[in-house]
Amino acid sequence: MFVRSLVGLDREAAKQALSGFTAGKTLTANQIQFVNLIVDHLTEHGAMMPKLLYESPFTDITPQGPDGLFPPAQVDELVAALSQVRARAVA
Repeated sequence: MFVRSLVGLDREAAKQALSGFTAGKTLTANQIQFVNLIVDHLTEHGAMMPKLLYESPFTDITPQGPDGLFPPAQVDELVAALSQVRARAVA
């Protein structure tokens, strides 16, 4: 986890980590921007705590974070995807 926090995650690997979340969905421009911010964060830091979704720059898109853009079931999916990325970093 420490090394990944220093070097981040390959951009394609970050996109792949969220592909299960985005697959089969038609996302709005704001939703795409939100997901891209997550990819940027993963690329830079390697993992992400879900609570960060409720802070800037995510709240710059919508003050409610993911709850302002996605239905509750999709927010749960997103949090699960981030948890999987973090679990792989620790393993």
